[in-house]
Amino acid sequence: MGRKGAWLTGLLLWGLGLSVLGAEGLDEYWPLSQYQAMHPEQAQATQTLKRLVRNAPQPARLHQQGPMRIALISPGGQLSDYWRRNRLALERRLTQLGLDYQLQSYDKAPEQDERQQTQQLVTALAADPDYLIYTLDAQFQHKYIARLLSRGRPKVILQNITTPLKDWEARPPLLYVGFDHQQGSRLLADFFRRQAAGRPHFDYAMLYRSPGYVSTARGDTFIEQMRPQSNSQLRLAFYTQSDRASARQAALSALEQYPDLDLLFACATDTALGALDAIKQKGRQGKVQVNGWGGGSQELAALARGELAATVMRINDDTGVAVAEAIQRDLQGLPLPRVFAGDLVLVTPDTPKTVLQGLQARAFRYSDMEQE
Repeated sequence: MGRKGAWLTGLLLWGLGLSVLGAEGLDEYWPLSQYQAMHPEQAQATQTLKRLVRNAPQPARLHQQGPMRIALISPGGQLSDYWRRNRLALERRLTQLGLDYQLQSYDKAPEQDERQQTQQLVTALAADPDYLIYTLDAQFQHKYIARLLSRGRPKVILQNITTPLKDWEARPPLLYVGFDHQQGSRLLADFFRRQAAGRPHFDYAMLYRSPGYVSTARGDTFIEQMRPQSNSQLRLAFYTQSDRASARQAALSALEQYPDLDLLFACATDTALGALDAIKQKGRQGKVQVNGWGGGSQELAALARGELAATVMRINDDTGVAVAEAIQRDLQGLPLPRVFAGDLVLVTPDTPKTVLQGLQARAFRYSDMEQE
């Protein structure tokens, strides 16, 4: 099946009322607010870790027998600078904490290539790391992580997910860390509901990433939040290949079928930039809105040019810092929360320049390119 066929299948699945994760959708995960309500005993550890992340580093001066080994596997090929910045923040905070470590990073495999991603994991585990920093999006990753959790080594830190899996309650990873995808899409839905108010109609198309957890958590949450808006209508929904080119093709198809769309909702940076390419190709600038998701460098530049209507900006480096602080606390035998969720802020072209500069200074305090 070619790309166009895959997108049409994705549209058909949505028409049948199925999530991109299948019938279960997000039912296998605890929503962050619900999980925190179920575990009030973790509140103090959560606040402690948040305080450590906000403040200057406090080295523990641990006696280490040798360098701890950390393997970091992150998606390759994305236009978003989130993963690169996260790695820089992690390394620089570990160094400031005075920890002796060796970090091996693997980030070259295409996001859709299960074989290459599996080989990366095999290679990383062959070095017997003490900590594995991994992500959880595609279904095939579940089985590998479950095996590692059962084995107990290495200790697993799951990046880009803040909703614990129900099945792993008895054997959880050391830490879930990231930014709440559902919260971010709720912020965007609030913004676009205000945009839709008073209009006769507000039609939009959904541009998912590839099928998986992130697409479901971001895209399906936005759709659910828009449903109460009576004049809002989802016209089309496409999977993409999580890259700019396939997002452009999906957006072109949407605009050909519905030239008067009000919004192309993008689930990631690549899909947002691809949607902007399509709008320019069709000459629809200023008529069809596009959102960002993440607020990295390319999105902020597009926002400044007035090309994006809004984006939800991650206080990016918090997650890398949180991982470094969590490792130090683990080495000390101190309590950790199960989840760390960084802050998200909605920004638009109307956000005052001074406010945006302050957010950038905070978000990129470790990963600013001038530090490299």
